[in-house]
Parts: sequence; C-alpha cells; structure tokens
Amino acid sequence: MSDDVEVRVARIHPDAQLPKQGSDLAAGFDLFCVERVEVQKGTTELLPTGLVMEIPAGWEGQIRCRSGLGKKGLILPNGVGTIDADYRGEVNVLAHWIGNGESYVVEKGERIGQFLVKRVPRIIFVEVDREDLDDTGRGDGGYGSTGRF
Repeated sequence: MSDDVEVRVARIHPDAQLPKQGSDLAAGFDLFCVERVEVQKGTTELLPTGLVMEIPAGWEGQIRCRSGLGKKGLILPNGVGTIDADYRGEVNVLAHWIGNGESYVVEKGERIGQFLVKRVPRIIFVEVDREDLDDTGRGDGGYGSTGRF
C-alpha cells in the first residue's frame, strides 16, 4: 500500500506557484503569496496563494506558520489553519503582525506558510452519563494541574 496522497491543485492566478518542499524530508510544503500585502501592527490580513485544492475525503489540509516569519513576528492568529476536504475556494494564509515596526510587507512570491496533509479519522460521538467515563489519575485537573504550566 502506498502512502502517497494525491491533492489536485488549480492555479487561479497567473503568478501562483505549486506548493514546494524545502528539502527532501520536509514535512510541510511552502506556500507562496501572489501579491504584495502590507500587514499593519495588530491586524490580520489574508495572504492569497492563487491556488484552489481538492483535498481527498478522509484528509485535511493544514496551514502552519513558517518558523522564519514567526521569529520576525508574522504569525498565524488561528495557530493552524484547516482546509476541509469539501472546500473549493482559494487557499489563503491568515497573517497577524506582532513584530517590531508598524507593519510587515509580504512581497509577491514570498513563502508565507507551510502546507501539510493529514488523515482525519471518522469520529462517532457516543453520549453517556459522566459517571460512565473512565477515571484517571488526573481527573478534572486542568490549566497547570500537572505542574508543567
């Protein structure tokens, strides 16, 4: 059985670039911006890729921050973006500027995010009474209860 997953991609902008791996073993594929966009401090902008994708059923596309941009202060406000298998609009990267300076200019052709494809299992929720849930050592302890927060 092959681990290959076929993702069909259409360019809807003449300058759109297909996602590219930075190295042979890179988990993510670079996404590129198709226009110059200025992101003002404290604001969020959509960075267009000029691509539409067909993610296969049972899979999701994930958009993650590029570490180099994150280090500068250009982050993804939603952490990881999800592209559902039934979405057929343009793939955009949400970018939020928290770095030094009043703005960050994303140049046309700049790498703006990492794209990964991950399996999504079929989930079936089964409602039960709370006392029917298994007990654990942690119980309902959260937000620092393990001493690591």
